[in-house]
Amino acid sequence: MPNLLLHSMAEFAEILLTSLEIAGAKDVVEIGAEYGTMTRELMDYTEGKSGSLVAIDPSPSPELKAMFGESSSASLVEDLSLNAIPELTADAWIVDGDHNYYTVLNESKLIWERCQADKRPFLVFYHDVGWPCARRDQYCAPHQIPKDFRQPFSWDHGIALDNDGVVEGGFRGNGNWAPALKEGGEKNGVLTAIDDFVTGKEEHLLWARIPAVFGLGVLFSNQAPWTETLSALLMPYHENPLLERLERNRLECYLRVLEWQDGIQKRSA
Repeated sequence: MPNLLLHSMAEFAEILLTSLEIAGAKDVVEIGAEYGTMTRELMDYTEGKSGSLVAIDPSPSPELKAMFGESSSASLVEDLSLNAIPELTADAWIVDGDHNYYTVLNESKLIWERCQADKRPFLVFYHDVGWPCARRDQYCAPHQIPKDFRQPFSWDHGIALDNDGVVEGGFRGNGNWAPALKEGGEKNGVLTAIDDFVTGKEEHLLWARIPAVFGLGVLFSNQAPWTETLSALLMPYHENPLLERLERNRLECYLRVLEWQDGIQKRSA
């Protein structure tokens, strides 16, 4: 069965690239590039601005590696984001790597430190700030997460809407990622990490959340020359109830497709 689920950051390309234009961003760091769908858009954008793109991915696909071989202004760092960020400088950061509390919290802290040191406004785009990762960790490499921050998890179960536990079947990683056994609570989920990072910095930052395609969050300086213009772009999408309903329907339909697919496989086994 073909992949019927929209899931890429590239679905937000128009909003994201317009935001970069508004902020006058030339140098961009992308954390988590997967197959390079959004990376190609960013590469074209930064080349057009005579800027640079750095993508961080510890396990890049062959397609992604080939893409960077074609560009003189873009580079690929094959390392964990928490190792790479302290060595980088950027006008904007795109966070779409490991979707768990520990990683996102520490990515945010390191980016904040870089922006403070470089005297650049804070501008970060976070994917997966909606269901299922907003309040539930997802692990691609759980051994890399310290025990004090690692939730109990399962490679063998999936998750479902309106269920804070795990299920047989459901939305699952098929060996690529494992969900936390429980949704909610402390140190659990991407949005929880962002909430905790912002604590104590509320007077410096603004937040917008676009509730579509697993959720796009934008956290940005409230004192940059472009703050008002960027806010005007993002606010109509922020917590938009129509987008919320459409996303809910999209997920319900996809989970139903998975249920049918699982039923067909069981009957044919």
